[in-house]
Amino acid sequence: MAVLALLWGSGFLWTKLALRNGLTPLQITVARSALGAAVLLLLARSARQRLPRGAAIWLRLAVAAFFCNVLPFFLAALGVRTVGSGPAGVLNATTPLWSLLIGFALGTERGWHARRLGGLLLGFAGVLLIFSPWQGSGPAQPGGTPGWGVLALLGAAASYAVAFTYMGRVLTGTGTAPLALSAAQLTVAAGLGTLALPAATGTADGINLRALAAVGVLGVVSTGLTFHLNYRLIAAEGATAAATVGYLLPVVSTGLGALVLDEPVSPRTVAGMIVVLAGVFLTRPRHPRERVVAVSPPAPAAPASFVPTDRANGA
Repeated sequence: MAVLALLWGSGFLWTKLALRNGLTPLQITVARSALGAAVLLLLARSARQRLPRGAAIWLRLAVAAFFCNVLPFFLAALGVRTVGSGPAGVLNATTPLWSLLIGFALGTERGWHARRLGGLLLGFAGVLLIFSPWQGSGPAQPGGTPGWGVLALLGAAASYAVAFTYMGRVLTGTGTAPLALSAAQLTVAAGLGTLALPAATGTADGINLRALAAVGVLGVVSTGLTFHLNYRLIAAEGATAAATVGYLLPVVSTGLGALVLDEPVSPRTVAGMIVVLAGVFLTRPRHPRERVVAVSPPAPAAPASFVPTDRANGA
């Protein structure tokens, strides 16, 4: 669990290092998708798992790849341009809150009682506490204010929630093994991102070896290998243990941001992180019906692969 939390939680760190050394958000999105797909394809081959067949499932994978990989990867990289990697990890942890809202909108969440409603409000209150927009200040990075970055990161978290809801409905019970399904999804994500590259602004002229190393670790380790580790964790300890890792990711991203990037960690940021995680905990059902859903590794520091779900509220 500790190794998995460290590898996943470091995703924002590698993203920020890649950005600082010349890569654009879309280039990072394509590179990490392609590298993650390569790792999962090798793992699937070694496990003798075959890729899915049929146009219908590949079309479903294209939708899942857009909402679970391309869009959140891009928005997350865009967000950390102006938001520290620590607060970015906390914003990423709001995915279960968005999942609950989506479940309520679709009518799939019927346990809408005071405890879960209070957790929802508490979680978003923690976000407000961190960034305190009424004070006109927040954990911004040099060269920008956090406002648009915060919206981008919240959009990434919401995109994961949409993806998990969609994937839980259309990609379960397909008969395709989890590694192969996730490898196929990330392969499609790399293809979709590549199609968008000609329209992207910015060039790769200023990149250096640090950028290539950072995006390499992000794709191979924080996207590809973490799926395999999560798979093993679920097999050994169960889905609940894997879900618990999600609560460690903001702590890891904040700690690494402070230690490696020298990002300030204010008492307000720590308090906001605790409030967000408390809110997420309260939104969980008391007795969730646990089932295993195969999804591919999402964004920096987001829980991936197999996640326990209670319909729309299990991210």
